[in-house]
Amino acid sequence: MSDMTDKILWADDEIDLLKPHILFLKAKGYEVTTVSNGRDALDALENEPYSLILLDENMPGISGLETLALINRSHPDIPVIMITKSEEENIMDQAIGNQIADYLIKPVNPNQILLSIKKNLHSREIVATRASSEYQQDFMRISSLINTAASIQDWMDVYRELVRWELKLAETDNSMSEMLLMQKRDANSNFCKFVKRNYEDWVTGSEHPLMSHEIFRQRVFPLLDKGEKTCFILVDNFRLDQWKVVLPLVSEFFNVSEELYTTILPTSTQYARNAIFAGLMPLQIATMFPQYWVDEDEDEGLNIHEEKLVQTQLDRFRRKDRFQYTKLNDSSAGEKFVQSLSSSRDIPLQVLVLNFIDMLSHARTESKMIRELANSDAAYRSLTESWFRHSSAIDIFRRLAELGYKVILTTDHGTIRVDNPVKVVGDKNTNTNLRYKVGKNLSYNPKQVYEMHDPKRFGLPAPNLSSSFIYACNEDFFSYPNNYNYYVQYYTGTFQHGGISLQEMLVPLVTLTPKQ
Repeated sequence: MSDMTDKILWADDEIDLLKPHILFLKAKGYEVTTVSNGRDALDALENEPYSLILLDENMPGISGLETLALINRSHPDIPVIMITKSEEENIMDQAIGNQIADYLIKPVNPNQILLSIKKNLHSREIVATRASSEYQQDFMRISSLINTAASIQDWMDVYRELVRWELKLAETDNSMSEMLLMQKRDANSNFCKFVKRNYEDWVTGSEHPLMSHEIFRQRVFPLLDKGEKTCFILVDNFRLDQWKVVLPLVSEFFNVSEELYTTILPTSTQYARNAIFAGLMPLQIATMFPQYWVDEDEDEGLNIHEEKLVQTQLDRFRRKDRFQYTKLNDSSAGEKFVQSLSSSRDIPLQVLVLNFIDMLSHARTESKMIRELANSDAAYRSLTESWFRHSSAIDIFRRLAELGYKVILTTDHGTIRVDNPVKVVGDKNTNTNLRYKVGKNLSYNPKQVYEMHDPKRFGLPAPNLSSSFIYACNEDFFSYPNNYNYYVQYYTGTFQHGGISLQEMLVPLVTLTPKQ
């Protein structure tokens, strides 16, 4: 694993007694320079580059801890492994406080030192090699899962496996990432066929997976019935992989129970999110509460009636639960919400919408700088994790745990990074979403889409009697023939939603129980 460029500096006043260890490291391919005190170690560092330093804590002249402090000032990038006879806790604390790479207590055997060196110099390479090997071994098993998936639960298992490997391989510059991308595309292609075969039965029949309009009834109301203070948090555009990078931050305050649910189509705010809050399919909302339904061609905001829709759902089930609805678009609003929680702690249901990831998704389409920052799924996840860690979001979860709230955390849909344009022709009233279209006299290749010619059969209102819905699959996006090249260049590589993919339709639904 090592090569001759790995130079190690070993400072110990009993260095002559360590010759067997030095010979062992040299046999493993490391070049070892030895000195007997801290001052000589500092001089050696000025004259030659080193990959790692082994540093005795108890040396004459300047001590190991003093040497460590000086090394950190002049060469903070070089990992230091401190070796000492002392087991005193305060010395360990000082060493750790100075950000040592490892701490070994004498007597040490050569394999202990080798293990620490590998951990600090080669762990990334070792992990990458191991991950590649394990994924290659797992490839056929996952391919079999994809080819034999016959239920929505099977597809959830496939998606979890793909996300698990995506996160694992992303930790290193891994050569298997391209193979995983091909496997994700194969999975999405088969998943789209599965949805085409089954979606109408889900909407019209009694046998179906948990879907958007059932979330409150099946996950929120049972908590309220038990007398639990409950906070329902909807993070817009929140995929499973994004949840996974946020999970370690949330689990500091909560015990976590995680599942996936299946969003309705279209996987867009107007339809999926309104279905969650109303507890109804979109057609039912438009029929029962036309004042709260906004058609595709209207200028009014598509999600401005969410609080009223929640109230209609409570009323329909004859529930008297008091609730507070809050939509947060920035950190300052989040800070105000945190401050307000103490005074509203007697309200049994908090309904909270966090819009950051949705704004990030749109900004990535429109802003060149954000495109550069989020130029891949891994970068998109990283921005999500950074937002969560450094914004008021983490404070919201901390405060909810302190106040004893059970939290249902979910989203209305995910997103997919698109890169394949599919031509569609429609009239001026056709909607602008890139992953689904609704309109009359749409012209397209039917082999490339999922069609709904009778929207009402799928629980959807139709702007006109002859309106149809079509959905993009895989990584496709709809583009118009006019100004085609500009359109394709502008939207290729952006994150979109509305269509059919594992990323858009199978999304996290998490129950959080405070640890205290």
